[in-house]
Amino acid sequence: MEDALEQLDRELASLEQGILDAKKQHQQQLAELPKRCQQAAANLIQYLYFRSEDRKSLQEQLHLYGLSALSNSENHIHRQIQTIRERLGFRYAPEERNSCTYAYSQEQLAANSRELFGEADNPGMPAIMVTFDTGFARDSSTIEALLLHGMNVARINCAHDDEAVWKSMIEQIRSAEKATGKSCKIHIDLAGPKIRTRLLGKGQKRGKVKVAVGDQVWLAETTHGFDSEDIVLHPNEEGIIASLELGQRVFIDDGAIGGHISATLPGKVAVSIERVSSKKGWLKEGKGINFPDSRLTIPSLTDFDIECLRFVCEHADTLGYSFVKTPQDIGRLREAMQKQGCNAPAIVYKIETPDSVANLPALILEGMKSPPFGVMIARGDLAVEIGFERMGEIQEEILWICEAAHVPVVWATQVLENLHKSGMPTRSEITDAGQAVLAECVMINKGAHTIPVLKSLKEIMERTSGRRTKKKFTLGHLHIARDFFQPG
Repeated sequence: MEDALEQLDRELASLEQGILDAKKQHQQQLAELPKRCQQAAANLIQYLYFRSEDRKSLQEQLHLYGLSALSNSENHIHRQIQTIRERLGFRYAPEERNSCTYAYSQEQLAANSRELFGEADNPGMPAIMVTFDTGFARDSSTIEALLLHGMNVARINCAHDDEAVWKSMIEQIRSAEKATGKSCKIHIDLAGPKIRTRLLGKGQKRGKVKVAVGDQVWLAETTHGFDSEDIVLHPNEEGIIASLELGQRVFIDDGAIGGHISATLPGKVAVSIERVSSKKGWLKEGKGINFPDSRLTIPSLTDFDIECLRFVCEHADTLGYSFVKTPQDIGRLREAMQKQGCNAPAIVYKIETPDSVANLPALILEGMKSPPFGVMIARGDLAVEIGFERMGEIQEEILWICEAAHVPVVWATQVLENLHKSGMPTRSEITDAGQAVLAECVMINKGAHTIPVLKSLKEIMERTSGRRTKKKFTLGHLHIARDFFQPG
């Protein structure tokens, strides 16, 4: 056993040296960050190095000898390796011990969460963010009930309503705070590019048109060259059609209708429909369109977003940045806010495209230049873009990487959705809500049963949070981590 333990320590020593070298390689980048973020950024880089290779064999050996298997060490990876080596007999000088300990990292993440989302009702439980419906603008009693039942953050979406309605919502929130003695943060989502179905010609008057598997639908900006029986859609944003290529997938209405591009012609493309999940087969006006294989040239920050910024900066505690893909997108938003000449709210970056997943470490490091900030797993568009089969895997990777960076995460989209709409939950969404305790904030959408959702969500999270903080996972390599160190 002694020889095996010595060999294990040699493997850990080699791993530790690799972690130290990774930090050294990014020393200049770390030095450019605010001091409050440097420790977290260093831990992120070291964790990415750790997960850039398959560590399952090491994990099994550590477990075999009753040592920490490193599977819950995201937020303090170097210090945990040092602790294991100390158990094996290695001695560090005091100045060699990494100060990013488990206790330190837990407190940093908790402090960042409080700054973004306020104090949760119970320590260790996620905050709850509630999406506001138009009717809330004139319904203070409902908002009071929301606060009393656990709402910590009110979400206003700039994709709906207008400034007058948003302002009225905020006034009602402030009034409800006084009436209940509860505090509430204001989160405002920028609309981002509105890639939506706009029917041209057939179906335009009714706002919907029948489609079936095998049909051909056209994407174009005008009806020129089509006859009355052709189904023609405008994607509602200029420049998209020119970016599309033969064979690329197209999904409509959260993936309910799907197909691929079967022909490309000047100014238009044909989409062959391969899947229609709805029973009646309606393709409706105003539904989202996703192009998961396409490199779209439309900006993440739209002209309408820029128009909204003054209001957002004046009223919001946090700003939701939709469809952010690159660090350059972050720079453009910061520049636009500076031009408004008002205090910038903390930004929550919405991860909802393959590019934002692949660039997550770079987005986090860029975000650290202006702390605090958060990350939202926008599971609606993200699931369609990356494929439903990969959603479980990707949301776990996002949670791990954000925990390594001490960045709060919002778990969003379809939380207790059936309960919210019909008053009765499905069994699977109860399990999904239990998973939400892995994040620092949980977002619920609009629905007719918001209070029952809040009650159920709180009970589920209270029961679940008492049983776990994180789960043990096997330490295979992460594509995001490997690509960070081996781009291209």
